[in-house]
Amino acid sequence: MATAPWFVLSPNALLSAVGLLRGPDKTVPTPALDWRAAIVDVVIPAFKEEDNIIHCLASIARQSFAPRNIILVDDGGKDRTVPRAREFAAAAGLNLTVIERASSIGKTPTIKRQAREFDCDVEFILDGDTFLESPNYIERCVQELYQGVGIASACGNILPMRPADRHALAQTRDFQQWHGAQQYDDPHAKRGPLHGLWWWITNTYRECLYSFLQRFVYKGQMVFFGSITNPVGCAVAYRRKYIKDLFDHYEPIFGDDLTNSEDIFIGFALNNEGYRNIQLQDVLARSEEPEVQRLPRQVYLWSSSFLQSCYYFDALMRSPFKSFKRSRRNARDKEAGVQDLRLIKEQYRQTFGEKETKVYGRPIGWAMFLGALEKVGFPTALVIMLILRMWEPLAVTVLAEMIVSLTVLFVGSKGQRFSMLLKGIAVTPVRYVLIVADTFTMARFAIDLWITGNRKWRK
Repeated sequence: MATAPWFVLSPNALLSAVGLLRGPDKTVPTPALDWRAAIVDVVIPAFKEEDNIIHCLASIARQSFAPRNIILVDDGGKDRTVPRAREFAAAAGLNLTVIERASSIGKTPTIKRQAREFDCDVEFILDGDTFLESPNYIERCVQELYQGVGIASACGNILPMRPADRHALAQTRDFQQWHGAQQYDDPHAKRGPLHGLWWWITNTYRECLYSFLQRFVYKGQMVFFGSITNPVGCAVAYRRKYIKDLFDHYEPIFGDDLTNSEDIFIGFALNNEGYRNIQLQDVLARSEEPEVQRLPRQVYLWSSSFLQSCYYFDALMRSPFKSFKRSRRNARDKEAGVQDLRLIKEQYRQTFGEKETKVYGRPIGWAMFLGALEKVGFPTALVIMLILRMWEPLAVTVLAEMIVSLTVLFVGSKGQRFSMLLKGIAVTPVRYVLIVADTFTMARFAIDLWITGNRKWRK
């Protein structure tokens, strides 16, 4: 999800600030299709999710927009995920289809196969370790997905799954249909105090990070470009046809070896075609985060996938260098009196197709280019100062970064500002440890690219 594990007021963050000041496209959309008639299938990729699958399914059962099918794909976990899911589905009256694999093949093939094997309009991906806190999450995503033919994916805000959130969902009628009791004996509560501490550290860090990104950076990108670089893959609605076409195009080239995180590759690929990935601020899902000692591994997957996608979609990365050419074309069209005579209006409308991207780039390419610049630039600057023993500039840089990041986090956390400020201070050491880990990620990517020639990148 996050393409940078720190909260520096970077070029990309400044770009988002400009977007928020500039304001959104004021075109009033006139959708051609009625979102209420959309056929939605929910696909749940799961691997050893016996402790989370009931929360996941219960959150679907209480949705205001009921999906046609719920397809649980057990990726060779061989635990109690499937029997528990079947028990709950029978109790709640859910139309559940179970696909059990003998061994794990990963999430990417799951999305690809369901896009090809089912005929729904919307393929809603919900990870087995995630639940929809907002009862209208699916409804809002589908509603916004149908505001324009150029919108390919829609997701809401994602925050960490806390014990209190699990408990609140377990008190709902839909959840209690399964166990028939007032209290749910949550296995998470039995993990012991040490595991609880590791989980709390991760949740605190991720709450600060996700709040900063989603309430400021991604919100600014949405206002500026009508898109974010990639959807949040644990709870996202895709136009199934677009996803099918995407895999039909890239499978002969890459097979299932896209990048180390499928949602980042898919997001880049959709933007490369001129489609948009949108994020809604008014609905929320909760996802289980790894314990703190496993954070570097997850950060590696996200960061390496971002770099890999930048490599594959070079034309998008070069968009800033094509801005003048794009501006000249738009000026010529204006001088020639070219008008948009379409009856069906859409915000942020642009020409579709990879050819357009290669010639003129895409506005969202600015976010990708600056994201790569800050991801590589900030850790590299710190490393250079360490090597050269530039202690005073290093101290000033770190202090300034901390002040700016905490200030932005404080201002952007309306209603819980002092709480988020204290959390931001508490997780500062975690942030800098992950910057070090990200430096190794960049080194590994460089080795893959220029030494070993390895391109078998796969989640």
